[in-house]
Amino acid sequence: MSRIINNIRHRQENIFKILLFVISASFIIFLLPKEGKFKYEFQKNKPWVHEDLFAPYDFAINKTIEEVEAEKKQLKSSYSLYFNRDNKAEHQSINKFEQWINKNWVDTIELKGNKEDYLSKGRTYLKEIFEIGIIQLTDVLETKKDDYSVVILSGNNIGEEVELKDLLTIKQAYNLIETELEKQKDINDSFLLLGLENSIVHNIIFNEDLTKKDLENQLSSISLTRGGILKNEKIIATGEIVNADKFQILQSLKQDYEFKLGTTNQFVWVLLGQILLVFLLFYSTYIFIKNVAPDVFNDNMNVGFFLLIIVAFVGVTQLVLKFENVSVYTIPFCIIPLLIRTFFGNRLALFIYIISIFLISFIVPNSFEFVFLESITGIITLFTVLNVNKRSELFYTSLIVFFTFSLLYFGLSLLQEGSIAKVSFDKLTWFAVGAGFTLLTYPLIYLFEKVFGFISDVTLLELSDTNNDLLRELNLKAPGTFQHSLQVSNLAEEAIREIGGNPLLVRAGALYHDIGKMIAPAYFIENQSGVNPHDELGYEESATIIINHVINGIELAKKHNLPEQIIDFIRTHHGTTKTQYFLKMYLADNPDEDIDEELFQYPGPIPYSKETAALMMADSVEAASRSLKVYNNESITKLVNGIIDYQVQENQFINTNITFRDISLIKKMFVKKLMNIYHVRIEYPK
Repeated sequence: MSRIINNIRHRQENIFKILLFVISASFIIFLLPKEGKFKYEFQKNKPWVHEDLFAPYDFAINKTIEEVEAEKKQLKSSYSLYFNRDNKAEHQSINKFEQWINKNWVDTIELKGNKEDYLSKGRTYLKEIFEIGIIQLTDVLETKKDDYSVVILSGNNIGEEVELKDLLTIKQAYNLIETELEKQKDINDSFLLLGLENSIVHNIIFNEDLTKKDLENQLSSISLTRGGILKNEKIIATGEIVNADKFQILQSLKQDYEFKLGTTNQFVWVLLGQILLVFLLFYSTYIFIKNVAPDVFNDNMNVGFFLLIIVAFVGVTQLVLKFENVSVYTIPFCIIPLLIRTFFGNRLALFIYIISIFLISFIVPNSFEFVFLESITGIITLFTVLNVNKRSELFYTSLIVFFTFSLLYFGLSLLQEGSIAKVSFDKLTWFAVGAGFTLLTYPLIYLFEKVFGFISDVTLLELSDTNNDLLRELNLKAPGTFQHSLQVSNLAEEAIREIGGNPLLVRAGALYHDIGKMIAPAYFIENQSGVNPHDELGYEESATIIINHVINGIELAKKHNLPEQIIDFIRTHHGTTKTQYFLKMYLADNPDEDIDEELFQYPGPIPYSKETAALMMADSVEAASRSLKVYNNESITKLVNGIIDYQVQENQFINTNITFRDISLIKKMFVKKLMNIYHVRIEYPK
C-alpha cells in the first residue's frame, strides 16, 4: 500500500496533467451536439465520388434559405392590411357638425335658406361619405395602388375586402361634398362646406396589431419543404455532378439523418464515437507537447493554458451557434495561434490551432468549408505576422485575416457555384467582424501574463526601457553597475542571436541581473573611485557582501513585481561559482588552515537555459575584460576561453540545452565584440 502511495506521490505532477486532459476532453464532449454525422462528404458542382446513394427512408426536401427568404419577401409585399369600421364616428361627426352650425349661425348674417336646411343637407352629406368609408392613411398604404384590397372588419368582426379606389380619404370626401354643393343654389355653400370640413373624421381605422399578428402567422406557416424522396429511391449515382437540385436533396437527407441519429437509440453509439475522437485528439496533443516541447510539457500551468484556450473557443462557438442570425465566422479563431505563438513559438501554436479547429468542426455546420477557411487563414496569419510587438502589427494582422478569409471564400464559392453571379457576399460582413475581434489579442496577452505568469515580447520591450523607475534608480545609485549591465545585455543578446533563443528575454534579464548591487554599490569595483571599503574588512565578510547582491537583487525584483523569468537571471547569473579573488587571498594568507569554501560560494542555482547560460558567460567576460592591461586579439581570446572553460569545468551548464558548438560560437562572438569595444585594430604587415 505504501508503495502505491509513494508512486502516486512521485507521479502526482503527471497524474494532475492527465486529469487536466481528461476533464477538458469530458467538458468538450458535454458541449458537443448529440447528433450523428452524415458519412458522405459532397460539394456543389463536384462529382459524387461515393457509391450510388439510395434513400434509406422517406424524407422531405428542404427549401433553400434563398427560397424561403423569397417567399417571405413575396408575402411581405402582398399581405393583407386590416381596418376596423368605427360606427360611432358618423354619430360623433354629425353632432360636431350640428354644434358648429348652432354656434356660428347668426341671424344678422345674410344666409340663404333657414338653419334647418343647412343641418339637413349636412347630415345627408355626412351619412353618404361615412357609408362609403373614410380610410385612415398609413405609411404602408403609400406604395399601394388603387386596386389593392384591404380587409374591413365590421362590429361583429366580419371581414369584407374593399379596394382602395372604393374608399375615400378626408381630402377626397371634402372634394366630393364640394362638387355636390356647387349644384345647390338655395344655400350658402361656403358656410356649409366650412362646417362639414371641421366635422369630417376617419371611420375606417387601421388595425396595426391584427395586421402584424396575421403577417407573423403567415410567415411562420411558410412550409420549409418542397416535395420529398421515397424510400429506396435513387438519389445520386457515382460520378454524377452534384448540381443545385441534387445538392439540396443531399443536404436535406444529411440534416434529417443527423437529427434522427441524435433522437433514437443510436444516441449511445454517437456518444461513443465522440468520446473516441475527442480523446484521440487530446491524446495527440499530449504526446506532441511531451515530445516536441518537454520543457513546456513539464509545467502544468502551460498545459492548463493550452487546454483552457481549446475549451474556451469550443464553448464560445457553441454559444454563438445558439443565435441563428450570427455567423460562426464572427469568432476570431486566429487569436489562438497568435496567443500561443506569443508565449511558446510557432510550432506549438500551429498544432494547438489545428487541433482546436478539428474539435470545433464537430459543432459547426458545413465543417469542410469551416476547416478549410480557418486552417489556411490561421497558417497564413501565423507565418505572415512576425510579431505583435507593435499596435500597427495587430491592425495589419486584422487586414490579413479579413482578406485571406475573403479570397478563400470567393475562390471556394466560384468552385462550387460555377458563376460569380451566384456568389453570396453576405459572409464578408461576418469576416470583417471576426477580423476586427482579432484586436482583442493585446488585452488577452496581458490577461494571460498576469494569470499564468507568462512573459511576452511586449512586456520584455517595456522592461528593457532604461527610463523605467528601477533602471533609473540603478543608474543613479550604481552608475558603474548600470554601464556594466548595458554591456552585458549587448553581449548576451548577440550570443543568443548566434546560437538561437529569445534575445529580448536575455537582454531584459541582463539589464536587471545586478540590481542587488544598489544596496551597497561602493563595495563593487565598477562603482568605486579610488577608495575600496573591502580594505577594512576580512575576506569572509567581503565575500558575504559580494554574494549577497544576488539575494538582495531577488528581493528588489520581487518588491518591484518583476516577472519570475527575469528573476531567474538574477538567481543564476553566478550559478554555484565562488568569489575567486577573496577565496585565493584567504588561502594565501592562511595556507595551513582548513577552510569551508562554501563561505565563498554563490548559492545558485546554476543556469537552466541557453539564455541564462549566455548571461553567465557575458557577465563574467565583460567584468574580467576591464582588468586587462593590454587589449589585443591574443589577450582577449585567452581571457574569454579561460573564463568560459572554467565555467564548463565547474559544471555550470549541465542543466541547459547548450552544446559545445554553441559555446564555441559564443566565444568567437565575444572576442569579436570585445575587440570592437576596446578598439583593437588588426596589425598590418610591414
